[in-house]
Amino acid sequence: MTPTKVLVTGGAGFIGSAYVRMLLAPWARAATTGSQGPGVTVTVLDKLTYAGSLTNLAVVRTDPRFSFVRGDICDPELVGQLMADHDEVVNFAAESHVDRSIASGSHFVRTNTLGTQVLLEAAVRHRVTTFVQVSTDEVYGSIAHGSWDEAEPLAPTSPYAASKASADLVASAYHRTHGLDVRITRCSNNYGAHQHPEKVIPRFATNLLDGLTVPLYGDGANVRDWLHVEDHCRGIELVRAQGRPGRTYNIGGGTELTNKELTGLLLEACGAGWERVVHVEDRKGHDLRYSVDWTRAREELGYRPRHDFERGLAATVDWYRAHRDWWEPLRTPVR
Repeated sequence: MTPTKVLVTGGAGFIGSAYVRMLLAPWARAATTGSQGPGVTVTVLDKLTYAGSLTNLAVVRTDPRFSFVRGDICDPELVGQLMADHDEVVNFAAESHVDRSIASGSHFVRTNTLGTQVLLEAAVRHRVTTFVQVSTDEVYGSIAHGSWDEAEPLAPTSPYAASKASADLVASAYHRTHGLDVRITRCSNNYGAHQHPEKVIPRFATNLLDGLTVPLYGDGANVRDWLHVEDHCRGIELVRAQGRPGRTYNIGGGTELTNKELTGLLLEACGAGWERVVHVEDRKGHDLRYSVDWTRAREELGYRPRHDFERGLAATVDWYRAHRDWWEPLRTPVR
């Protein structure tokens, strides 16, 4: 049997690169899916915007199973050429920062919605066998109590979330209309090494390590469920290898914290006090709480998060402490 050829879009970003590194690790196939199959080759397609970096893929660049193409998922000609030579697609490519989407939503709609449609169209034309659309819990909107399951209607608040919800609906339509094997994953908030310092955990960690203050939106009561990026990637791989066509799978981390509680843990990990926290005006349309029910992924695929949050957070802070050369060129300090 020949290896499965997997096209990973956005594979130089935080989550995409973690997935590629995992997929090409010697132990990955058996450990994540229980299969000793023929394995994979991986092509990464990435535009290398500010959020993507080839340094995230340094450990796999010389692997003969790996190749890299710089390009835009909105380019139909390039996408068609790549799709013709691949069996499966995992689509991570996205603009993903909520604050940026509030300031200007056009890039989000173009990349997240139109770009996904370009990929889907090429996947149908070239008879790709499986298309995994990587999405977010933010498409469900806010929930005061309980957790969203996959049957809940989508009610996004931010332009970012709306663009991802649109992409999910387009992907589902290509499954229903064309019979394309589309599988959608919706994750909670990710954390871990290699995350761009615009995101809350690396933003706070790098500022605190440099003796700066950190901004806390409003009263800090907004709640998020935290998911280690390696657990997320294992969940995605289970969906790719064992998921059902047309199904959506929530992938959660099982650690719900208010932003104030998260701030306290980061202050402790960085040896800082609350005097370093500056309360700022709340974000427009700031969802109060996200929470996904990942029973389906657990029962159908055997998914369970493995990382303890406090240990994972400490390891993440240690990574940023040891890798200033990675994040200092990317960071805009928040004072």
